[in-house]
Amino acid sequence: MSEKMNVPKLRFKEFSGEWEEKRLGSISFRSAKKNKDNQSNEVFTNSAINGIVSQRDYFDKDIANQNNLEGYYIVNKDDFIYNPRISNFAPVGPLNRNHLATGVMSPLYTVFKIKDTIVNLDFIERYFHTTKWHRYMNNIANYGARSDRMNITNNDFIKMPIPLPSKQEQEKIASFLTSVDTKIEQLTKKKALLEQYKKGVMQKIFSQEIRFRDDDGGEFSEWVERKISQIFEITRGNVLAVPMMSQEKNDDFQYPVYSSQTKNNGLTGYYNEYLFEDCITWTTDGANAGDANLRRGKFYCTNVCGVLKSDKGYANQFIAEILNSVTKKHVSYVGNPKLMNNTMGGIKITIPSSIEEQTKIANFLSSLDTKISQIEQQLESTKQFKKALLQQMFV
Repeated sequence: MSEKMNVPKLRFKEFSGEWEEKRLGSISFRSAKKNKDNQSNEVFTNSAINGIVSQRDYFDKDIANQNNLEGYYIVNKDDFIYNPRISNFAPVGPLNRNHLATGVMSPLYTVFKIKDTIVNLDFIERYFHTTKWHRYMNNIANYGARSDRMNITNNDFIKMPIPLPSKQEQEKIASFLTSVDTKIEQLTKKKALLEQYKKGVMQKIFSQEIRFRDDDGGEFSEWVERKISQIFEITRGNVLAVPMMSQEKNDDFQYPVYSSQTKNNGLTGYYNEYLFEDCITWTTDGANAGDANLRRGKFYCTNVCGVLKSDKGYANQFIAEILNSVTKKHVSYVGNPKLMNNTMGGIKITIPSSIEEQTKIANFLSSLDTKISQIEQQLESTKQFKKALLQQMFV
């Protein structure tokens, strides 16, 4: 049986041959220059999700003692930093490239510089975004008493095997993946701008700075103040055990089940019965207490969801949005955060007296949500595409 070649699954057709395995120590050197005389007071942190960020910006304050930074390492642009703290997002600890200017980092981190005459920096940065190097780290780690940290000696760390193609192939891979990153950045910015636009428009609608007109071009009547209990029947969902649900929609389990979770818009599974149709739900207990959502169609919801029912058309996107602008002020934060039915019923909101005007506003906001959702799907699809590329374009 022939030995498996040291080549990636996905490769540009002009390249062939096996990749050469190098040790990290042969393509890099450690940087351990201390911040003597407090040359810099800009403290960086190595985040599993956001990479190298300014501690001041990330936490909105200085976490490190500004009078005791002399023992911190100086970090320059394009240095690489390994953080031994593990998490769900970085199971062996994050290893990221510094794209900021000069700053300092905790001596708990390992700082090293890549020899860019041998290795393309964009290539090796992407390599460390894969899981290819994780097995080595797990094999040599000594967790000891700290289960949240990888305990690895510097000597073992620099022995990490790094598979490398020719410099030309490195550059081709890096250039391609950079174009994917650019697409992700563009979609992220586009989504943020649209969300910002929606927020600004809603503020103007709620303050009545922007008013819609009827189909004949005439003005609608003045807005009125109403208690939630005056326009809705208020109830809540039922307890439903997770094993009774299906995680996939099918002919037997076709009704969505909503809970208080934030991921997937609160969707937690599917059930074979429904409780409600076309209602607004809100989270009654927990960190997300007060969050309101319009639920279209037939659905089931758990007991941590309050439900607002209306047969007069008040259960629409506009009312859901205006509730989200006021409910947090009514949440009780004594112990576990709560917004119970009686409190919700007493909340007053100012709304159009005309259901037609409400519907026009709701349709407008829904159209914006649809655009945001489409961009979000594109963004997630591109991220998944990149994730697959990273695992297949490296050895």
